[in-house]
Amino acid sequence: MAFDGLFIHSLLNNLTPTLVGSRLSKIYQPFDQDLILVFRKDRKNYSLLISANAQYPRIYLTNQTIVNPDIAPTFVMVLRKYLEGSVLQSIEQVGLDRIINFHFSNRNELGDQVKLVMSVELMGRHSNVILYNQKDGHIIDLLKRINIDENRARILLPKAKYELPPLKPGLNGFDLSEEDFKQEKSENSNLSDFIKKLNGMDRDDREELLGYLEDDYSYSSFTTFFGQFKNPKGYILKTPNNKRKIFTYLPYHLELEKESVDPDINHALDEFYEYQETRDWVKQKAGRIEKIIKNEQNKLSKKIVKLKKQLDLAENSESYRIKGEILNAHLNEVKAGMTKISLPNYYENNAPIEIKLDVALSPARNAQKYFTRYKKLRDSIKHINKQIEIAQENLDYFDSIQTAINNADPQDIDQITEELENQGYIRKQKKQTRRKKKISEKNLNKFKLSSGKIVLVGKNNYQNDWLTLKKAKKDDYWFHVKNMPGSHVILQDDNPSEEDIKEAAEIAAYFSKARLSGHVQVDYVQDKRVKKPNGAKPGFVIYTGQNSIEVTPEEKEVLDKKVN
Repeated sequence: MAFDGLFIHSLLNNLTPTLVGSRLSKIYQPFDQDLILVFRKDRKNYSLLISANAQYPRIYLTNQTIVNPDIAPTFVMVLRKYLEGSVLQSIEQVGLDRIINFHFSNRNELGDQVKLVMSVELMGRHSNVILYNQKDGHIIDLLKRINIDENRARILLPKAKYELPPLKPGLNGFDLSEEDFKQEKSENSNLSDFIKKLNGMDRDDREELLGYLEDDYSYSSFTTFFGQFKNPKGYILKTPNNKRKIFTYLPYHLELEKESVDPDINHALDEFYEYQETRDWVKQKAGRIEKIIKNEQNKLSKKIVKLKKQLDLAENSESYRIKGEILNAHLNEVKAGMTKISLPNYYENNAPIEIKLDVALSPARNAQKYFTRYKKLRDSIKHINKQIEIAQENLDYFDSIQTAINNADPQDIDQITEELENQGYIRKQKKQTRRKKKISEKNLNKFKLSSGKIVLVGKNNYQNDWLTLKKAKKDDYWFHVKNMPGSHVILQDDNPSEEDIKEAAEIAAYFSKARLSGHVQVDYVQDKRVKKPNGAKPGFVIYTGQNSIEVTPEEKEVLDKKVN
């Protein structure tokens, strides 16, 4: 039921007393569709995440540390100009629709008080954040500017007058009196018809209310259902096919299994969306380099196919030598003007073999042409094999980059971009605004095993090199999935138990291309046996004396060991 009208109504019961009266101290836009507003109240900071993501539009207080970009987008600059330092006067929902209005009071350059509204519309692909002047209703700026030909219902551009989107009329269940309820009941003996008239409800809410009213079609039962939204909690439930859902109340009439309950709805939302929002943010930030990776992978795959065809031709070039020998043995049978000749093949019990001829060449020169072709193909085998080896190494390298992106947090993308720039796959910007940051342990993923021992995991090739070659002690144990791209994993112990090895190997398998596979082979060896060849690409190492273990990574078991 996440972020339908009832969910938003319930969430605002928590947000309103927390934020109203606070001062807006910081505003930044870490990613294209997401804003962070930091409010200050009673000497405490509250970070409000607002996302206009088409698939997961949402709003809640977050505890995540999200990096502030070096360069602020235009919309953030406008918000800072008009809202930074302003006081949040009120928060209101438009009926039970997915529109939340934040009312701010601030002073302009002349010292006059100005009232501004930031409207957050959480409406799927039409989600937006719009700042407008409350007095005249004119839009100052908005997160997504929409051309007139893309939206004929209203104009969403600066200086246009703000208008609400077309809203579906319906009843507000929180305002429905007992008399109105009885009137609706008399007119709608069919429960489904009555429930369809109620606004702000998604399918889950409708089915749950239907269950309440099927048990008891009364105003008391009706108000009991809506009363659950006054004091929101975070209920995480699972569908029969293990899809997770979040509610602010505990439904009884849906086929859902309770996974957990959190008294803090914002904390529950933060954890519920953490994985998905991380992937979304990584996707936004890594979009450019993922296109480059995909193009390079396609080119290399085609090149390898072409080279293998050339290799197959070269390895089967013996027929050219045989034709040359047979032609040499029968030069006197070749007559002027012949384009082909059939001769006995003494390598195949004198079975006839057809040999093509060039009429412009003498019989001897035709034979020599076959010998030359044979020698050229045989000599090319070594070169082609080398080219296949290089192409495969490069393909494996881009696989490792893609795996690093899959394992990355948003702040790791800059390191991956820098690596591709240094390798010459991306042109460096003339004005380099990105600050180069040193790698430290805080950049890595950290896990605590059942025994209490610590495991560190690199999330990209630069981190892998730093972890394996600089951070790890010689007697620590190094883990890596066998013959496949994956993270370098270090178990900080020189005498691990079998259980330690198994758990560390599961972590290594999870942070690899084999994440979703079963029976994954993982190599492990002491770090002193891991070396980096001269001139090798980032993340590439060789090792000797390893042992292997077969494991199946389970996401929940691995992530439960993560240390934040």
